[in-house]
Amino acid sequence: MTHKKYIASVVLLSCIVLSFGFYPIDGYERTQIKRLLAIQNALDEGEKYTRIPAGAFASIEDIKLNLLPIGDTHIDSILKEDPEFSKAIKRITPGGNYSLAVLDMTDPNNLKYASHRENIGYQPGSVGKIAVLNAVFYQLQKIYPDDFDARIALLCNKIVDSRYWGTGDHHTVPIYDPKTEKLTKRQVVASDTFTLFEWLDHMVSVSNNGAASVMYREAMLMAAFGKDYPRLSLEDSEQYFVDTPRDSLTNLAESVVNDPLRELGITEDDWRLGGMFTNPAGKYVGRKGGSIGSPKGLMKYLVQLEQGKVIDTASSLEMKRLLYITDRRIRYAQARQLDSARVYFKSGSFYSCDKSLPGSCGKYAGNKFNYMNSVITVEHPDGKKYIVCLMTNVLSKNSAGAHMYLASSIDKAVTAQ
Repeated sequence: MTHKKYIASVVLLSCIVLSFGFYPIDGYERTQIKRLLAIQNALDEGEKYTRIPAGAFASIEDIKLNLLPIGDTHIDSILKEDPEFSKAIKRITPGGNYSLAVLDMTDPNNLKYASHRENIGYQPGSVGKIAVLNAVFYQLQKIYPDDFDARIALLCNKIVDSRYWGTGDHHTVPIYDPKTEKLTKRQVVASDTFTLFEWLDHMVSVSNNGAASVMYREAMLMAAFGKDYPRLSLEDSEQYFVDTPRDSLTNLAESVVNDPLRELGITEDDWRLGGMFTNPAGKYVGRKGGSIGSPKGLMKYLVQLEQGKVIDTASSLEMKRLLYITDRRIRYAQARQLDSARVYFKSGSFYSCDKSLPGSCGKYAGNKFNYMNSVITVEHPDGKKYIVCLMTNVLSKNSAGAHMYLASSIDKAVTAQ
């Protein structure tokens, strides 16, 4: 069978469905994300897996949408300041370039919202990858509007390659060979091939920029080819970028990630994504409009995800599962108070150094700008549940530790309610 025929036929397969499996560690059989199989095999063999805390070992049955009971409630009615809760949050929020939004959703019928400089815009960095995730599921719904299982089958079975799109990022990805049971971590190379599900996982779980550009590309191809996308060959997909004018591709790239956000009532000033995550992708696709995010804009998205209003209920839940962290927790999510909690997390940073400016400069400690952002949904075993969107621009300092300490303070403030 030729490679092109293989790609065309493999997507006709359906994913293996077991009652217990999905993105969490018990999810390999459903998703075919091989990273999960490596962890599951280690656990099955009685090995102690200490890379992740207790809250990261949840199963599919544990992951639910928290605000379905108020799914019809408009977002503006939800994001109204609770006076007492706001006082508690403001007392612990540092001065300077800190902006945040917090929603206590422990009781869907008694929500408590607090914020500080919630509308200030920041360069969102890798938090913007959630917009790519959203774009993919938005286009999947257009391809298979009445068949969610077909969307999952496509994610499981369609294999796409990296080419130049996936190169140029220092972040490594986990590559597991089930036959040899060998796990390797390395940078993405042009010849790499993964399923759509695995590319999405690489994009979210280890924040690989190359994977984000690959899936950004696939969202564009889904939009361009529609119902023909599942049978699109690797050769024809690349030819599309060769044949299409650069300005048309740039306009498509801008609309494919941002239009779905506008449908949710998230404005350009709330959150927008201006282009790909790796420089080689600029070969055919330019940037447009710049990237910006605000705590309130990101909160609007995460709340509507919990309501099941992002595309549809099944897609909202699917994306939440992909945001569930079963890899090492960092920055805000590393706070010890969250060890037993399930966390759904994305962090991003973007910094720049300028020797002509005062202040020291280093990795994640830019003196020109130094954005660090964290968005997280926390679900404690005792039922406490809340969302935090935190964005900072503290110059000449790696804010990872400050995010972690603030996470502990916010957790105490929420649990005290």
